[in-house]
This record gives sequence, C-alpha cells and structure tokens, in this order.
Amino acid sequence: MLALIIACEIGFWVVLGLGLLARYGLRMPRLSAFLLLCVPLIDLVLLVAGVIDMRSGAVATWQHGLAATYLAYSVVFGHRTIRWVDAHVAHRFAGGPPPWKPPPGGPARVRYEWGFWLRIVLAYGLACLLLFLAIWMVGDASRTEALSAFMLGALKVPLIAALWPLSYTLFPKKVTSEIQ
Repeated sequence: MLALIIACEIGFWVVLGLGLLARYGLRMPRLSAFLLLCVPLIDLVLLVAGVIDMRSGAVATWQHGLAATYLAYSVVFGHRTIRWVDAHVAHRFAGGPPPWKPPPGGPARVRYEWGFWLRIVLAYGLACLLLFLAIWMVGDASRTEALSAFMLGALKVPLIAALWPLSYTLFPKKVTSEIQ
C-alpha cells in the first residue's frame, strides 16, 4: 500500500507537469485540459486500491490511514495546488502575471491564515470520515485498530497548524502603506 501511495504522489506531480508542459510548452490546450482533468483519477486509483485491499481481508495499517489522508488532502487542496503551480509556471515560462500572494499583514492576513487552517481541519475531517467508513465497512475492530490510532495521531496536524493563525492573530504584522 505504501508503494501505491508513493506512486500516486509521483503520478500526481508527473501528470500535473505533463498537463502544464502541454499547455505552455507544446501549446496544446485540449491535451492540457485532458491531462489536468486526469489528476483526480490518480486519487480514485488509490481509493479503489485501498477498498480492495481492506475487502480482501487485509489488516489495516498506518499506510491505509495515510492513503485516506492523501485522498482528503487532494480533495481539499488539489484544485488550489494545481492553480498555484499553474500560476507560477505561467508567470515563469509564458509571460503571465505574477502569481497571487497572501496579504502581507493586518486583518486580511489573519483571515487568510484562519481560512487556510479551516481547510486543514476540513481535510482532517474528511480523512477521518474515510477512515470511519473503512472501519464500518470492515466491521472487525481487531483489523482496524490502526485506523483509529492513525486518526488520533493525525489530530496533531490541525492542532500544530493552528499556531500560524494564532500567531498572526495575537501578534499581527503591521501593513505599511507607501505614500506616492
């Protein structure tokens, strides 16, 4: 399962890279659109493989938890990640405008940081939902103990990530305006 997770992660970036190469290097927008639409199919492969593995009697491991987390990240952050990479490639190689940057400080930055953290919480919640579904589907607590443990361990991610928006809330960076 771990090898498949690694292969899917590599596949995500390879298909994304090919989609952007088709768009900006080869000037083939239809091929680019097709390749970029195929990126979510990689997640589907991972989901199907995990279900098949669990249905065939496998005992859940942390790797199954990682697969659920990978899938949840892709659902919550995938489109945003693709847009971010696309903007940077367009700027660097196709004369596009500079990519969007988060606000430098002030209330706008605080809102941005809390919004980003809420996405992390959403990804964690989605991963937990997938893991709860796997536990329910298997129906054998002795085979799914690792999934419950993984959910508890993964809770550290949104808790630690809360430090960023908290720091911007408690110690806001002042925004300097230039007078012209």
